[in-house]
Amino acid sequence: MSAPAPTPPEATTAIDWAAIRAQFPVLERTVHGKPLVYLDSANTGQKPQAVIDAVNEFTAHHNANVSRAVHALGSEATEAYEGARSTLARFLNVRRDELVLCSGTTFALNLAAYSWALPRLKPGDAIVLTRMEHHANIVPWQLVAERTGATIKVAELTPEGELDLDGLWRLLTPEVKLLAFAHVSNVLGTVNPVREICREAAKRGIVTVVDGSQAVPHRPVDIAALGCDFYAFTGHKMCGPTGTGGLWGRRELLAQMPPFLGGGEMIKEVRFEGTVFNDPPMRFEAGTPNIAGHIGLGAAAAWLDGVGMAAIEAREQHLLAHANAALATVPGLRIFGTAREKAAVISFAIEGTHAHDLATLLDLEGIAVRSGQHCAHPLLAWFGVSATCRASLAFYNTEAEIDALVAALHKVRQLLL
Repeated sequence: MSAPAPTPPEATTAIDWAAIRAQFPVLERTVHGKPLVYLDSANTGQKPQAVIDAVNEFTAHHNANVSRAVHALGSEATEAYEGARSTLARFLNVRRDELVLCSGTTFALNLAAYSWALPRLKPGDAIVLTRMEHHANIVPWQLVAERTGATIKVAELTPEGELDLDGLWRLLTPEVKLLAFAHVSNVLGTVNPVREICREAAKRGIVTVVDGSQAVPHRPVDIAALGCDFYAFTGHKMCGPTGTGGLWGRRELLAQMPPFLGGGEMIKEVRFEGTVFNDPPMRFEAGTPNIAGHIGLGAAAAWLDGVGMAAIEAREQHLLAHANAALATVPGLRIFGTAREKAAVISFAIEGTHAHDLATLLDLEGIAVRSGQHCAHPLLAWFGVSATCRASLAFYNTEAEIDALVAALHKVRQLLL
């Protein structure tokens, strides 16, 4: 299976980003009488009309359950749902029979924790996490550790917000059985060297679980080339509907894992004396799935592929550079995370102000940023702050929107200080 062809540089510069932006209806609205400036894509991405249409078309004309009926609507629904799986598999360069569709990264990571780790770990074993993880990549492993007697080790960061790789290698001792880490930090924007980390883990026989929530929407991701064992992603951050996503796992690992949930369609045969479970990925897809949502996610993957993920990454890097330069003019503003390789996520604080006050006043200017701890309490505690504001950019943002953010920060800073 070949990965999608990268977008050539000349195609990147030729893209009409204003026309791309015009395909997102919500970006045309106003908030508090001001044009909406949506800078919260790390929280959830906005949806192009093509995705909205795909969901509406299924619901209006093809709605039926999947894999349960031979009538026309049932066949159409099943074909569309499995077609979305195939589209996502091509988009990520994986086998479709290794791609479990689920409600998103949180479910995917819990699936890996409960179906792979829980039956295998024992007292004396260890799990390695990193300081920058989202709670969804911390809490499931804590729960498994409590039930198995395993321990958790934490890989620390440099002051710039990069993983201390030498420290990480020292943590990968013989008792470590699993390493879980983010491809891209949702707070710092740090892009971790996934291939290098997975290569070092594989040398030591350590299974790797990668949280790809903040990577898949913003850069080309070729899972086959990364060398990981599991890769989790979520649909609503990549222009798809909420309640969608997936877990990719190596076929040999999925085949060894017991089901996480029991119910319909994850079985081959049920008798009161015992049940024969289905093959992966169906073994892990009990019950009626979010059919319309995953059809929408397939449409989102196809739409993103049409724009070109290399072009999207280049556009967002351009916007990030513009934002960094503009934010440097705001007195007392501190940015958390200055990694050499960084996605377009900017967590910041202004001396003497509270993040929630900043975000509330920015909202009155029509500017949507997130404030709080961003589901990363251990990371913010490490930086010694209780909360930050986060402006997270996407390809549909503009330089003018960034300038509006900076102008508003100058304004609200005067109100708060």
